[in-house]
Formats: sequence, C-alpha cells, structure tokens
Amino acid sequence: MTRTVGEVMTSEVVEARRETPVEELARLLDRHRIGGLPVVDHDDKVVGVVSGTDLARRGAVRGRAGAARRSPRDPAAAARATTAEELMSTPAVTVHPEQRVADAARVMERHRVDRLPVVDEEDRLIGIATRRDLLRVFLRTDEEIRRDVTGGVLTRALCLPPGAATASVRDGVVTLEGRAGRRSDVPLALRLAWRVDGVVGVVNHLTFRVDDTRPSPRDG
Repeated sequence: MTRTVGEVMTSEVVEARRETPVEELARLLDRHRIGGLPVVDHDDKVVGVVSGTDLARRGAVRGRAGAARRSPRDPAAAARATTAEELMSTPAVTVHPEQRVADAARVMERHRVDRLPVVDEEDRLIGIATRRDLLRVFLRTDEEIRRDVTGGVLTRALCLPPGAATASVRDGVVTLEGRAGRRSDVPLALRLAWRVDGVVGVVNHLTFRVDDTRPSPRDG
C-alpha cells in the first residue's frame, strides 16, 4: 500500500571514485544522460555527489573568477578541481531502501537535490532514487488510490464487511463514508488513508457502532 524507496529506486548506478578525473565525470554524465552521480570509496560507501551543476560552476569559475554563485568549496578550489573528490558536494544526502517514498521526497525538497543515493545500513551504495522515480508514485489515478484505501484500509486493516464503509477519491482527496465498528477505528482509518501513496487529503464522514473509548459501567 505504501511504497518504499527500495521499490522505486534504480539498482544499476553510474558512480565515480574519489580519483575519477573531472573530464571523465563530464563524459559519464553525457554518455548516460544523467544530471549527477554518487562518489564512493573503496568500500562502496558514499562519500559525496557530483552534479552537472558542479561541473558547470567549475567551468564558470575557470572562465570568470567568482562567477559561480555557490560551490562545494570556495570558487578558487572549484576552479582547480581535477578529481571527483575535489569537486564533489559532501557529505552526501542519502536515504535507506525501507524509507517511505513520501519521506524521501521531502528530503529531496529540503536539500534541493534531484537524486538521492540509496545506501544500506553500512552506508554502502545499493541504488539511486531520482525525482522522476519518486514522482511516478504520486502520479496515480483516483481509481488506483480508491482501490488501495478500500482494500488496504477498510477491508484488511479495519476488517469491515463489504458495504459497511466506502472510499471515494477526487484529485487525490479521499472521502470516507459509512460506519466503522468502533470509535477508535475512525482515527486509525484516517491515519492509514493518509499513508496511501498519492493521497493529498482525507475527508472524514465515518460514524461508528460502538464507542470503545469510554469506560464501561463495570470499570466504574
């Protein structure tokens, strides 16, 4: 129901080593038509990222001192960079495969990057997640979202019989209607619906049969 980074990432990663020459970096980006690549050490641990923007800044600085707005290091160092290690942005912003796609998208937005190296528990590179990979998850039809909410939330999680409650979706906004078994099921349904990929809002019209949040007379 909720997609993870490991499900959408690309396992075949174009990578560089610390000692990779800048000229080779440019060739790799051009040959594979990508906007950036991770830099790894001899243990395949991610130590930095080089982007096409980094290379362009280097060229701008070389051609006109101080022209680049920002670089991984100071402009003079960028101009002198001859290897990936000297040019890369570090530390690299990475994600783990078990993270939710929505969380990875927020990381990407917060750090203003277009790709995230995916690493295992020892920070070894296992894949790459691009903005396009993550967007595919959110570009879902209302019907796909409705099926996930109906099957995953109402039927499996809440164990409601068919017809007891329904979900309708319009432009990613889910509306829940009908009757849940217990009052505590209602906030649970809202939380789970929010976690479905592609959901941008949840409207609640659920009622309930039994208020299990109030103490019974025997408890008094």
